[in-house]
Amino acid sequence: MFFSLGSVTALVAGIFALHVVQKLCFPYFWKDVFYLVKVIRYGARLEIFKITSKVVTIIDRFVQQAERIPTKPFLIYEGITYTYQDINERSNKLANVFLEQGTLKKGDSVALLMNNEPDFICVWFGLIKLGCAVAFLNTNIKSRSLLHCFNCCGAKTLVVGADLLDSLEDILPSFLEDNISVWAMKNESSHTEVQTLLDKMDKASDKPTPPALRAATSLKAATLYIFTSGTTGLPKAAVITHLQSLKAAAGFWAYGGSEDDVVYIPLPLYHSAASLIGVGGTIEMGATCVLKKKFSASQFWNDCRKYDVTIFQYIGELCRYLCNQPKAEGEKKHKVHMGVGNGLRQDVWREFHRRFGEIRMCELYGSTEGNLCFMNHIGKIGAVGRSNFFYKLLFKYDLVRYDMVRDEPVRNSQGFCQHVNKGETGLLLSKIGASSPFFGYAGSKQLTEKKLMRNVFVKGDAYFNTGDLMAEDAEDFICFKDRVGDTFRWKGENVATTEVTEVLGLVDFIQEANVYGVEIPGNEGRAGMAAIIVRPECEFSGKKLFDHVLNDLPGYARPLFIRLQESMEMTGTFKQQKFNLVKSGFNPSTICDRLYFLDFSEKSYVPLTNTLYGSILAGERKL
Repeated sequence: MFFSLGSVTALVAGIFALHVVQKLCFPYFWKDVFYLVKVIRYGARLEIFKITSKVVTIIDRFVQQAERIPTKPFLIYEGITYTYQDINERSNKLANVFLEQGTLKKGDSVALLMNNEPDFICVWFGLIKLGCAVAFLNTNIKSRSLLHCFNCCGAKTLVVGADLLDSLEDILPSFLEDNISVWAMKNESSHTEVQTLLDKMDKASDKPTPPALRAATSLKAATLYIFTSGTTGLPKAAVITHLQSLKAAAGFWAYGGSEDDVVYIPLPLYHSAASLIGVGGTIEMGATCVLKKKFSASQFWNDCRKYDVTIFQYIGELCRYLCNQPKAEGEKKHKVHMGVGNGLRQDVWREFHRRFGEIRMCELYGSTEGNLCFMNHIGKIGAVGRSNFFYKLLFKYDLVRYDMVRDEPVRNSQGFCQHVNKGETGLLLSKIGASSPFFGYAGSKQLTEKKLMRNVFVKGDAYFNTGDLMAEDAEDFICFKDRVGDTFRWKGENVATTEVTEVLGLVDFIQEANVYGVEIPGNEGRAGMAAIIVRPECEFSGKKLFDHVLNDLPGYARPLFIRLQESMEMTGTFKQQKFNLVKSGFNPSTICDRLYFLDFSEKSYVPLTNTLYGSILAGERKL
């Protein structure tokens, strides 16, 4: 068959016209298509697991990679390289110690309290190889919260890092009373009630434990408990199933990562970002990760150059710290091509690009326990994710109107929530269903139920309440606006105002406290502030309050500001009113109440003067 020159010209012109129309009207079409193909491919793999009941878990993938690429570097820590085989055999040793002791069985929960180090991963993997669920404990939490964590997840065994054992001295008797056995990553211990692991691991076999012990027949089986702060005060144990861990591990791959990448992990491993996305993602790709004991802004780029890092994990604060570092020559001389994380402000994003090059910043959104994830695969500055028609078919979510003053969703005369218009801010809700289940929290059905909203649009429906205010623009980009209710973020951590309120209530001169978060220009998130009423017969003591919060609260949860009030403003339902307090901030020139600031140099809460206020805004004070 022959085509005339005119028909060929018309065909070319038509294709060109379609290309122009696509570029003008649907500029992200092909990027959306390629991203969705990846999502669907990975989802199909998980569906096959469901149908066949042959679940390939993260630990299974690790064992596969250890067999496929045994001598490839898996982990680099403080200049020492550990191969896939090294970590696999060391985790086998730990598993065999407990197997020989006979103290653990498949299905048991074990708590892990360790800072970032290779043995965190070896203990985690070793326990999973025994079929145990592992509870990652936040190393910042104090004794009262720590005991609560054990009650949540039902753990009767604790593995603690050598450098953290002394911090448990006050509550070791409580562990013994509750029949909790404590194992330390040490060769010997001065505490007779604490058993040691390193000496036993040295003698243990590195042969694999029976695969049947770690075998999972359901994607919905719990594999981890990761603790989050919420509106209830004490930490909540979010149930992490194999389904959630597998989804998180696909993050780097979905963004285009490969086995040739080197991933830099400066975030704490007890957080889902570092463990599930960072370590899990490294395993999924068959790549290498560089683990940092603790983030250091001054060492960051030197590490990246030293280890040929190509991908790094971040939270918004981390990038701001890097931008605040003194400028140096050759800041763009590195191999980093991608950053994956959340909470990156637009101004910091632009400054980061200007200082360090056009690194692709891949923002994502999702809570540890949530059933919804957004990924900004386009890289638009300021967006946490992107949606489209097909994405909405796969993941059912809605933005509904929210009354900030009454601190609740707006409902119509029929009692149902109302959708916001494009571009308007609304509360993000995610529908609970077979394709997007919500597994809730361990140890309390009440806590799980509190995260649900029912009868949202029709009688009987159920949605996961993210507690986040979001907006979706005309191009389907999704932007984070704020948190609602009794939780705010500071220094990359969720601060539960109820927990802080309870701790403040233990101070003898405080009659009532109302805790909330306030914005400090140039800082990510909100700093803690507490409005308090002093008991009539008492006087405010900045020194006593300083000592109390220093001993009983982690650093990120300590209120930076105190506001003394005669009475508390309440809502119509007798809840403490926070909206006006948040709005008024901490400016002493506009607030008549006495204000105080947490001053570490004075070891006290000191009066907040206009001069001090100015130095805080100028970034001259430690926050």
